[in-house]
Amino acid sequence: MAALLRSARLLKFSPSGLLQITGTKRNGPPLSRLYSGALGGTRTGVCPRNINPAAGNASSRVWPNAAGCVRKYSVATEQKDETSVAVRSKQAQEFDWALAKLDSSVRRTGRITKSLLLRIFHDISRKGYPSGNQALLLLRSCGSLLPEVPLAERTELAHRVWEKLNELGAQYDVSHYNALLKVYIQNEFKFSPTDFLAKMEAANVQPNRVTYQRLIASYCLNGDIEGASTILGFMKTKDLPITEAVFNSLLTGHARSGDIESAKNILAVMKGAGIEPGPDTYTALLNAYAEKGDLDSLKATLETAASDDCSLMDRDLMQVIYTLAKAGHQQHIPELTERLRQERGFVPDAMNLCLSLITQGLEDSAFHILKTFPVLQSDSLTTDSPNLGNFFLRHCVSMDTSPEKLGIYCKELQELNLHAAPLSFTLSCALEANKSGLSFALMKMMKEQDLPVRIHYFWPLLTHYLKDMDTSGVAAALKCMQELELSPDSETLTNYILAIYPSMEAARQALQDAGMSLQSEGVLSSEVRSVALKSLAELYTLLSDPSFPSLDLGLFRGSLILGFRRSDDVETMVKITELLYNDERFTKGTNKPAEKVSYLLYNLIDSMSDNDVQAQEEKLRKYFNQLKAKNITISQNIFRGIRNLLDSYHVPELIKDVIVLVDPKEQGQNNPVIAVNRQVGIGAKVFALEKKLADLKAENQPISTVLKQLIHTLCAEENLQRALEVKQQHEEAMTIGSYAVLLNLCCRQDNVDEAVNLKREISRKDSSLVLDTGKYLGLVKTLSKHGRLEEAVDMLKEMKEKEVLIDDTQVIVFFHILNSLAAKGNTTTIQRLQETIFTLGLAKPTTNLCSPLISAYLDSKDLSGALDAVVACHNRYKVLPRIHDIIVGLVEEGNTELLQKAMDFVSQNRGEMTMLYDLFFAFLQTGRYREARKIIETPGLRARPGRLYWYAEKCISANKMESLEQMVDITTKLFECDRDEMYSYILRLCKETNDWKKAEVVWTKMQEENVVPRDRTLRMLADILKNNGQEVPFDIPETWYEQVDTTPKEKPATNTVTQQQTPTPVGAERQVHLLTLCKKGKVKEAFELLKDSKERGLVFSPSIYDQLIRSLLAEGFMEDAMAVKDIATSHLPTFQLSDTATNLLIVTLSKRGLTQDALEKLRSMLSEDRVPTQLSLTRLVQALGNSGNVAGIKEVETLLKDLGINMSSMVFVNNIALAHIKNGDVDSAVEVLEEQYTRPDSANPSIAFVFRKVLEENNEKAIDKLSVMAERLANHFACYRPATDLFLQLLDMDKVEDAKFMLARCNAVAEQREMLVSYMSRKAQTPGQVGKIETLGSLIPNFTEKKILYSYLMKCHFLDKDLSSAKALYEQMQKEGIAADELSLKRLATLLHSEGETVPFTEPPESFKFYADKLKERAEKSQTTAKE
Repeated sequence: MAALLRSARLLKFSPSGLLQITGTKRNGPPLSRLYSGALGGTRTGVCPRNINPAAGNASSRVWPNAAGCVRKYSVATEQKDETSVAVRSKQAQEFDWALAKLDSSVRRTGRITKSLLLRIFHDISRKGYPSGNQALLLLRSCGSLLPEVPLAERTELAHRVWEKLNELGAQYDVSHYNALLKVYIQNEFKFSPTDFLAKMEAANVQPNRVTYQRLIASYCLNGDIEGASTILGFMKTKDLPITEAVFNSLLTGHARSGDIESAKNILAVMKGAGIEPGPDTYTALLNAYAEKGDLDSLKATLETAASDDCSLMDRDLMQVIYTLAKAGHQQHIPELTERLRQERGFVPDAMNLCLSLITQGLEDSAFHILKTFPVLQSDSLTTDSPNLGNFFLRHCVSMDTSPEKLGIYCKELQELNLHAAPLSFTLSCALEANKSGLSFALMKMMKEQDLPVRIHYFWPLLTHYLKDMDTSGVAAALKCMQELELSPDSETLTNYILAIYPSMEAARQALQDAGMSLQSEGVLSSEVRSVALKSLAELYTLLSDPSFPSLDLGLFRGSLILGFRRSDDVETMVKITELLYNDERFTKGTNKPAEKVSYLLYNLIDSMSDNDVQAQEEKLRKYFNQLKAKNITISQNIFRGIRNLLDSYHVPELIKDVIVLVDPKEQGQNNPVIAVNRQVGIGAKVFALEKKLADLKAENQPISTVLKQLIHTLCAEENLQRALEVKQQHEEAMTIGSYAVLLNLCCRQDNVDEAVNLKREISRKDSSLVLDTGKYLGLVKTLSKHGRLEEAVDMLKEMKEKEVLIDDTQVIVFFHILNSLAAKGNTTTIQRLQETIFTLGLAKPTTNLCSPLISAYLDSKDLSGALDAVVACHNRYKVLPRIHDIIVGLVEEGNTELLQKAMDFVSQNRGEMTMLYDLFFAFLQTGRYREARKIIETPGLRARPGRLYWYAEKCISANKMESLEQMVDITTKLFECDRDEMYSYILRLCKETNDWKKAEVVWTKMQEENVVPRDRTLRMLADILKNNGQEVPFDIPETWYEQVDTTPKEKPATNTVTQQQTPTPVGAERQVHLLTLCKKGKVKEAFELLKDSKERGLVFSPSIYDQLIRSLLAEGFMEDAMAVKDIATSHLPTFQLSDTATNLLIVTLSKRGLTQDALEKLRSMLSEDRVPTQLSLTRLVQALGNSGNVAGIKEVETLLKDLGINMSSMVFVNNIALAHIKNGDVDSAVEVLEEQYTRPDSANPSIAFVFRKVLEENNEKAIDKLSVMAERLANHFACYRPATDLFLQLLDMDKVEDAKFMLARCNAVAEQREMLVSYMSRKAQTPGQVGKIETLGSLIPNFTEKKILYSYLMKCHFLDKDLSSAKALYEQMQKEGIAADELSLKRLATLLHSEGETVPFTEPPESFKFYADKLKERAEKSQTTAKE
């Protein structure tokens, strides 16, 4: 074909001569499928039918060779036989990931970003051996899907992709060449079609119809009708159909060649050929007129299209708008924008049009389009403010649009109320893009418009300058700050500016050169901070200089504290402290220097950990003693704070060294040495005071002081009666303080009348007096308790009027007051007090304060009232007190109407997720675990760690192991659920109950679930086992790791590593850190640490890489795990995944539905003589069944048989049947299952798994056919296992009516005693299953002996801790004359003991295990006898 194009005589195009299509065979697909669009591209993106003018010859810029010489991009590589199948199959998962990412981006926005495309390209390149699909995906993404990338850059990217993948061994076929052609057309890249075809022929790739169509499009874009005609003639000789797309290209070609009349005639030729012009054709014609700027013809064509009932979509008109803008006819754009109907999908299409126009330098036209967006459209979902145009402004910044233009756009957006702060947003984009010049210009613009410009706006730029050590950039930023009249604060100077200079002198010189004042507060504080961290001696010299200006200690306190902690120079520390204590230059405001230094000492201790304080105890003691010698004192409040800190740090010895610093005027109040033990000799003291009081009165001396002491002493002795008598005797000498003490004692002893009298007497003596908060609250509590509501309300009002101070402690007292009333069910009193407290503003409404009202309703069993009260609380105060307890009550009561009302209310006000969790916890608490599981299986439900923690704590505090276990089990597959955290809750309860057997079961479950336990969990489990004398089956992690240099000796690498690969000391330290992160579940941090180590050239032992891979796979981070494997392989060529890691990878792939990759991994594993685990095999087979892959399941079965790996055949049979059902082929499934029972050697296996899956999916068709099969096997072949399996599954899923129907149609099920008893035995292992056993007994009354049935029922009641049901069952057994076995009696006795009741029979003395073994032996003997 290439030769034909070079040598053939070019034909002159003639519509009547060339386009005779009557002889063509149209056996292919419809026109719409033959070609995905006209010249411009695809139906995806901004301009799906984009027919753009050809750009200038860009090939010399993009490709070294000129147009007409296509480089080696077209040379197909030879197949690399050495490429392993396993490595290639690994690419499939990468392709799925890349495809999903790109597809998601295109669906949402109609475009992809260059960064995403490059990320996928680098990932694929890094993995090696790219597949053909991956190459095709990347190539197709280099065209119009990148509207934010210039055309030449797109083409350059396509060439880069082509060459790189070619080097890596990608196999190119005709689809790849066609994709490259499409990219050329979309990017308006000029190339030689003849050379392109020649390269295809050299690569032995035959062009197809699509190739010819796109070559025609390429010729026509350049106006080369002759070249297009040649290809057209060749297509005709090949009997290829001439589609609408070809006509559209020819129309464009005539227009580009200047023959607009021939272009118009194409429509007539099409109709003559039996092809009706569609929207693409009219769009091509409109583009032709748009290039000429012929507005009249544009309008006429639009009218013609409308009259021909050809509806043009918005994206068609957008192509025409794009053409008008590129051709320089922007004045006609408004005519077309008025015709836009803003159909569905308008916004993403219009956004992509704007981006394309901005990329081409046509910002004005893009801005005109932006203003046509729907008014309510916003590209931010996080604010109610208008912000239309974020994407526009961001792309203008990235394309270096001038600040002047950006200012105009921002001004107009704000004037039209389309954006709340366009200039600020544009500045943020410029800062993010590190465009210094633009950022400075925008800041100045904001200053001119009186918009705030903050110093932290410079931080992003300064961060880049600091990273690059760019002093000139910092100087430019400082100059801009000066122009904006901004002075850098201490944080800016310390963190971003001073750090870039080698010395303080150089920094000061730079600041001075920029015109900054060296005496500003920011400069001084930054200098002091820097010196404090470097040298305390130098700092003292600097601060003690009399010429040093005033500087508040608060500006450098943090750095000074850090300097103190790092330094051992106690003398200098004391000198600095003394200077700050005496010099007022370092204190601003009303605070005194001594107060500032007091807080400095407190903050010093507060900033240290307990380990730090213990390690520096001697240093601190010396420091405090020297401060005492300098007469430096602290206040009693500061002492209390430091004392509490030292107590919490377990360093009480230092307290005596701090107490000496307390001001001597206050020391007596704090010194425990001089505290008086008032409990010694109180009786004698009362006698002495009474005698002294009598003597003073006899001598007519003042008695008020002694009287006060006597009242206080009597109150301390709780002698209210005597205190009231003394008060009565000496009424005239009573002080307010004595009344207050008496009032407090009356409230404490619940003497409401005397309390009220005392309060009245206080008010009479001094009505303006304000009691302390505790006494007011004591009065409120006492009055409300005795039903004196109005007086209690008056007390609250007085508290408000006298502005009594209320802190968090008093708010808690409010709760206790209200809660004490809840026990009496006095809802009216609670509500009145509650409303008064909130209305007066004494406390803010909280869930805690509102809960007593709900408690009152719940205690009185008034669930309806409780729900109404909660609704009222939420409507008034936006809180939901005790909603969990209400829902639990409704679930227990079975009040579905009220429950639905509650759920609707929670869903509307707190969201559906909150509602689902509330219902989930209610079902758990009430033992309805099946319903709880259904809640968790709700699609889209995510783990909420806070809610799960709350319920776990509730279970632990209430010792509810069963409910906690069920929660952990049910949440196994909950998205983002921290499994280690969940199992740690059970272990905590095991530790509290000392249940080592349960802890051992938990450890087994964690291993089965591939949970990577944190060190905390392992230590807790180890403690439980060791405390009970059990062996710990793992290495117990220490609280902290031993010295780094001993770690490699204690745990040598298991794989051989060369001397060069032995970790360095730094590498060994990182190994320890990496293992720590893995064990703590911080796998993402571990992965980042590994990547950082790789960049530093560090190499770890193979076991470290394998551990991280296993941890990542256990968390589901498969891509990261594979990245770790690649890093390991690059350092250790012989590295391979361990068996555990490989099995985890198979499980992960299976869970993700990547069954082909999982199957390939299994093949690879078996070929290396490595044995997969039962779990990985089961998960793989189940995943294949779920995906309908019958062949895959059979392959796995064959592989395992060939290698002699034993696995239940029914795993394969059941999943093959499910795969057939998944594919809609129920008959084949029935055939597979039926064969298992009709064979002579059939062992009657169970197919309950199939029935359960089908019932769960509610597949009526499959259920019906499987039911018929089960009945047929029972009635015709006397095979009752399938029918019994179906009956029990129906029963297990609470489909009782269906189970009855099944039993009626197949009576023999009732005779399958062994299976029915086995089912009963299984159900009796789990709490909450007694109902199913009772239902089974009601449907088949005589399926077993009553003694056995009652034994299992007693076990269920024991597991449910249901004493009343157990007692009723025992009484029934006595009435029926059935003797209970010893195990049942033991269980009933245990329940009776737990409730403190007397056991009415002789309790079996041995353990549960003893009697269980005894029953087991008896059953085995009876079976042996029966067989004999």
